[in-house]
Amino acid sequence: MAKKATTATNEILIKNGFVYDPASGINGDVKDIAVQNGKIVEPSRLTTGAKVIDARGKTVMAGGVDIHSHVAGPKVNVGRLYRPEDKLHDDRIMASTKLVRAGGGFSVPSTFTTGYRYAMMGYTMVNEAAMPPLLARHTHEEIRDTPIIDESAYTLLGNNWLVMEYIKRGEWDKLDAFVAWMLKATKGFVVKLVNPGGTEAWGWGKNCVTIDDPVPYFDVTPRDIIKGLAGANERLGLPHSIHLHGNNLGHPGNYTTTLKTLALTENMPINKKSGRTQNMHFTHAQFNCYGGTSWKDFESKADAIADYVNSHDHVTIDAGFVTLDETTTMTADGPMEFSLHSLNHLKWANEDVELETGSGVVPYIYDPKLHVCGIQWAIGLELALLIKDPMKCFMTTDHPNAGPFTRYPTVMSWLMSKKARDAKLATLHKWVPERTKIGSIDREMTLYEIAQMTRAGPAKALGLGKKKGSLAIGADADIAIYNYNPKTTDATQKPEAVVKAFERAAYTIKGGEIVIKDGEVVSNGTTKSTVWTNAVDGIENKEVTNDIVDKFLKYYSVTLNNYPVQDAYLVNPTVIKAGPLAGGN
Repeated sequence: MAKKATTATNEILIKNGFVYDPASGINGDVKDIAVQNGKIVEPSRLTTGAKVIDARGKTVMAGGVDIHSHVAGPKVNVGRLYRPEDKLHDDRIMASTKLVRAGGGFSVPSTFTTGYRYAMMGYTMVNEAAMPPLLARHTHEEIRDTPIIDESAYTLLGNNWLVMEYIKRGEWDKLDAFVAWMLKATKGFVVKLVNPGGTEAWGWGKNCVTIDDPVPYFDVTPRDIIKGLAGANERLGLPHSIHLHGNNLGHPGNYTTTLKTLALTENMPINKKSGRTQNMHFTHAQFNCYGGTSWKDFESKADAIADYVNSHDHVTIDAGFVTLDETTTMTADGPMEFSLHSLNHLKWANEDVELETGSGVVPYIYDPKLHVCGIQWAIGLELALLIKDPMKCFMTTDHPNAGPFTRYPTVMSWLMSKKARDAKLATLHKWVPERTKIGSIDREMTLYEIAQMTRAGPAKALGLGKKKGSLAIGADADIAIYNYNPKTTDATQKPEAVVKAFERAAYTIKGGEIVIKDGEVVSNGTTKSTVWTNAVDGIENKEVTNDIVDKFLKYYSVTLNNYPVQDAYLVNPTVIKAGPLAGGN
């Protein structure tokens, strides 16, 4: 557990590294980076006592920012508890020392191991992508347990009863006030939608496959929910846009649903205070780029989604790369998980969270011998390679759904080397090159573009671009140094060098403190923070308060007094101010 933050005065000078900082337009220049009191400063500000790190021949980037991962909360714990066999795939069990806690798990590592492994890869911020409001306290307990890295949690609202009631009646002031209240009550950072309307329909044994399917009893559609919450998000000026897991995920032919979904907010104004350029982030898009009418004629339609993203600036995505591993799927999309269980007949866990959401957990094996899994592997790579601007498409595996986050360096090698892609493609089912375009794509991404996908892009989309994912003066001193010399090593010909370097950073600096050295944990740090959004100022609504009280009296199994997350559950909270009276972030 992180200690309380201190007013450290440590100074570090990183000298002569190859710096990749898209936020500042720096592309491999040899530069010095200076750190003082946890921030990036001009080198001239440092005293003669600064610690010097010789980064000659090494790559220097801002700390990685994972925009979408499942690392804390009740469904993650279910995955840990009912899959003891997951540890059999882990060849990097963490032994207990005076500094680190023992832990393991391949696709669902323990909280401690999660923090260590992200930091070892040079990541300094990770966002838990699906927090059930009723179970937010447990989610924050696990975030608090996770060492080193900054974290936030996304509050699930796409199937909430009051949200749907306000949208049905067109009570936009009430919707805004309720969204703001929920973010504060749960200490959430982002408005998250998962299969909007569909998870509630699952309580009736149904689903919302299209964006115009009605939700039983509530008489609204996914179209209404998406547009309604996106509007509230922009009126409140929240730092991130709505974060959307679309309807009809994981089914052949779903790319048409995806295109219709992306178009819903095309003409919606974007709140300028946020610093972002999108009003919709469409997550793990790989699972929504499917063509065909069945698994037999299943094919990639990544090109259609990439074309849309290339021609529209109101949307960003993350890829959800398939890594062809045995893993654990988990999502608030309950009907999708039942569908997956019906396909592979492996064990299945399902839960309904009263008035709010649901979830499912199912193990899955991405077998490289199967054409479906091979095509899924290709789709994620196609998205990243066909989308022209890496500031619109970010590195994720939807951990652990498409594979564990520890595979990011391998994914980087596929993106940077056609040789690596072709070698993997040659081992897959013969239908993969026939039903995808991956074999004909020559693009090989650069370190600058990788930094856009893993640092500058997600930080900007989250509305945190001035603090995270950047080495600009005044940014948080979250820095990764890798044993990779871009002048002497050609990633296109030696992709294995990328994997080796980015799996274990030479240094990870978090908030000005060295936490990783030579790929090993040397400190648990003192600057870990929980980020959440406070948007309630100026929009309190007594009618909404009465509606909340009424719902708790009639339907909830807990009292309203026991619902909100107290500040004590958060470690070093960083509060992002939003709302109509906020002055911007």
